[in-house]
Amino acid sequence: MWIGSLLGAFFAFLTQVILARHLGVNNFGLFASAMATVTLVTPLAGFGVAQYWLKVFGSEGWHAARWVTPSFRFILVSTLLAMSILIIWALFGPHESEYRWLILILSFYIFGQVSIELVSSKLQLEERFITLSTWQLLPHLIRFVMIVILSYGFTSWVSVEAIALTYAAIAVVFTMVGIFHLGKLKKGRFDLKGHDFSSLGKVNENQNVLDVLSNTWPFGLAAFFQLIYFQSDIILVKYFIGDEAVGLYNVAFTVMAAVYLLPGVIYQKYLLPKMHRWANYDRAKFYQVYFQGNVAMLIIGTLAMISLWFISGWAIPLLFTDQYKGSVILLNMLAFSAPIIFIAFNAGSTLVTQEHMKRKVKYMGYVALINLVLNIIMIPLYGAMGAAFSTVLSNGILLLFYYLAAKRVVFLREYTSIKNAGN
Repeated sequence: MWIGSLLGAFFAFLTQVILARHLGVNNFGLFASAMATVTLVTPLAGFGVAQYWLKVFGSEGWHAARWVTPSFRFILVSTLLAMSILIIWALFGPHESEYRWLILILSFYIFGQVSIELVSSKLQLEERFITLSTWQLLPHLIRFVMIVILSYGFTSWVSVEAIALTYAAIAVVFTMVGIFHLGKLKKGRFDLKGHDFSSLGKVNENQNVLDVLSNTWPFGLAAFFQLIYFQSDIILVKYFIGDEAVGLYNVAFTVMAAVYLLPGVIYQKYLLPKMHRWANYDRAKFYQVYFQGNVAMLIIGTLAMISLWFISGWAIPLLFTDQYKGSVILLNMLAFSAPIIFIAFNAGSTLVTQEHMKRKVKYMGYVALINLVLNIIMIPLYGAMGAAFSTVLSNGILLLFYYLAAKRVVFLREYTSIKNAGN
């Protein structure tokens, strides 16, 4: 998992470096804002099914197989809805024709991303971590290889449209591969780990699409809200300031996204299925992992922040060329988020378990709204730096919500026992 994730982050980062160097600040900003728009709509496709599978199989074991067939129906409906929203925005939004075509082309990214997430959940439940790491590495690796071939082998063809077509083609390929793997799950060819039963057998399939929606919406909204306070500022910077500012901001954002991959792998890919089990069957282990995780994430996050401050001044001009020097100060501001987000990953992971997910979604909704308001106020006044400041402040508020909820709700019994023991 570590090797695959680090390689994935490395190839994703190198891809952005190549795009930034070959497209230039304006075109890189144009592509980045279009990609951010498509990515923002992507959680509406599937709307939390992949994450819900981890929860329901973790708590119900093999009996949760009754959700598989209605989940596929729901995925189809929600994906078509997400595509429709994106197409309508592309055709009627307040942007130029080139940006419109970029969004339409990149809309195929939605299908690929849904397939990747669903297959990833299946592999997590089977605890096939080598296959999982390979599966999640491949999109980054293939995009990197294709962009290298296009940028250095067919230099005259390099354009934002060609890059978008490359991304869309790769998404279509992963969609087809994903359908093949998910077909095995639907047929019962599934090796669930951590539970006693060895076969799916016959299950009651009374659940329908609305039943799926009633259980997955917290996960779907959580992913949507996360993208709002995580990267909606890229889109707002485009509409308030312009493509050049987006290009500079996206370089800093790309670096931070690579940094955040570390806690993401730990909590979303490796620990999450286990934490669902511990929350229900091993509370002592659950609390121990949370407590030790806070300490570890604080240390690692702080080291990441300090490292970014030391290297940003020379690393960004070296990698992205001198035209991106303006990204250095933006990255130095965003680096404050490193320890905040690292700890938030740990505290927030406890709120995904049992009945706490709706509470987490509520907090994320508050922070998404706060972030939008801050960006609307700060970006016109301070430009991209205003977006960076809004992001750091929003992340701090999110951590406060998560930490207090973990202490006062999730682990109230444990904290009370410790307090009483001390007295």
